[in-house]
Amino acid sequence: MDIRHLKYFLEVVRWRSFTRAADALHITQPTISKMVKSIEDELGVVLLDRKGKQVEPTDAGLAIVQQAQLIVNSFEHLSSDLADIVQLKKGTIRIGLPPMAGSRFFPKVIGEFRQAYPLIKLELIEDGAKTIERSVGSGGLDIGVVVMPTDMQAYDSFVFVRESLNLLVHPGHRLAGRDSVPLGELREERFIFFREDFALHDRIPEACIEAGFRPNVVFESSQWDFISEMVAADLGIAMLPETICRNLDFRKIAVVPLERPGIPWHLAMIWRKDGYKSYALREWIRFARERLALTP
Repeated sequence: MDIRHLKYFLEVVRWRSFTRAADALHITQPTISKMVKSIEDELGVVLLDRKGKQVEPTDAGLAIVQQAQLIVNSFEHLSSDLADIVQLKKGTIRIGLPPMAGSRFFPKVIGEFRQAYPLIKLELIEDGAKTIERSVGSGGLDIGVVVMPTDMQAYDSFVFVRESLNLLVHPGHRLAGRDSVPLGELREERFIFFREDFALHDRIPEACIEAGFRPNVVFESSQWDFISEMVAADLGIAMLPETICRNLDFRKIAVVPLERPGIPWHLAMIWRKDGYKSYALREWIRFARERLALTP
């Protein structure tokens, strides 16, 4: 027995006639008779009382009518929901965004996507890039923004930002006003870092060690604006991406490019190579790749 059998049975009950039901379904009368008989044989009961041309449901038939209608309605609703998903009318996407990337690059993209696909729900989870990468890998997130490099064997990705970190110092600092600063010249400085679940928590010390010293970390925070305010209060130095530096108050903070070596800040969206990609997620990837490519 399948959904088609139930639909045929309900049509016979509705029309009280095999012939009229067959006409309504655009099939032959023997076909619909055979379908109903197969249901009766499978259930072991008589569902229809055949009185010549008039057909009436038996008590068992009336019981089947109620359940069959619920099943057919549920199936039709399911088909409608699946059609909506396939046509990108519905769905949920869980997106991980680091604070710096989320505030700078995504409000406009998210707004345009919601306007294009109003019934697709975007669940935004703000966290550090390292935590986001782990969550994408475990399936807790469908997609997320991380600082490159990442595990290219585990994830597909596209890079949408290629910048470097700049040095932030108090305007009265000895390095303020310089055209650039070699990383090795910062060995005696007090550093203000992002906390450990942020990618820069590891990237900056790695670069410093390559330059011949281990940084002296005096404060850690998860908020770039709080970090910049601590620099403005002359509590230490910090490093932030070029994009963020453009929004700082240059009366309170001096921004100096780093050199020999510089520290890259490359952002990418990643998703699991072996993970299921819903219709909505595939469209988000296409949409975000297209829109973010236009980001100045």
